Amino acid sequence: MRRPLFPAAIGLAGIALLALTGCEGTPATSHSAPASAAPAAESAAPAASPTSSASEKPALGYDPAANAAADITAALKAGKKDGRPVLVDFGADWCPDCRVLDARFEEPGPATMLAKYHVVTVDVGEFDRNLDIAERYVNLQTSGIPALVVLDPASGRIKVATNRGEFANARTMSPGQVEEFLKRWA
Repeated sequence: MRRPLFPAAIGLAGIALLALTGCEGTPATSHSAPASAAPAAESAAPAASPTSSASEKPALGYDPAANAAADITAALKAGKKDGRPVLVDFGADWCPDCRVLDARFEEPGPATMLAKYHVVTVDVGEFDRNLDIAERYVNLQTSGIPALVVLDPASGRIKVATNRGEFANARTMSPGQVEEFLKRWA
């Protein structure tokens, strides 16, 4: 079941306002990781199913209790069976750009393309969670969050990583732009 990131009544206009103003009491508005951030231990929580079928919507949002390593492993295993690549989304619920990207993923074009992937979301907290997992795939120092990585389903190798911050300003992206990225990588 999908965890709502914000009340449904907020709507896209509210998301846009939130994105422009930022969240009071959240980490700095720069979404890049601090140089002194130390990796946090992985959670021992059981892995939730990160995969989705074309008829089933993937559960997005960033669960701090999820076992990111196990979720990625399960998605790669499923990808080997069906040939769909794995999309790993590194972010946090406090991040306005992550929230806007999550909303974009629900719009018709991006949602159709997202169904072509096994999606895993990885919570990086306030750059104090799952950093050991993130550094295997993406450079959060240059990418900021949200950071997306596409893994080849057969080899598990990185096909693409947004190390240049392609989604760090997701609030400025249209659904069409998000869809184009997903098309290019599928």
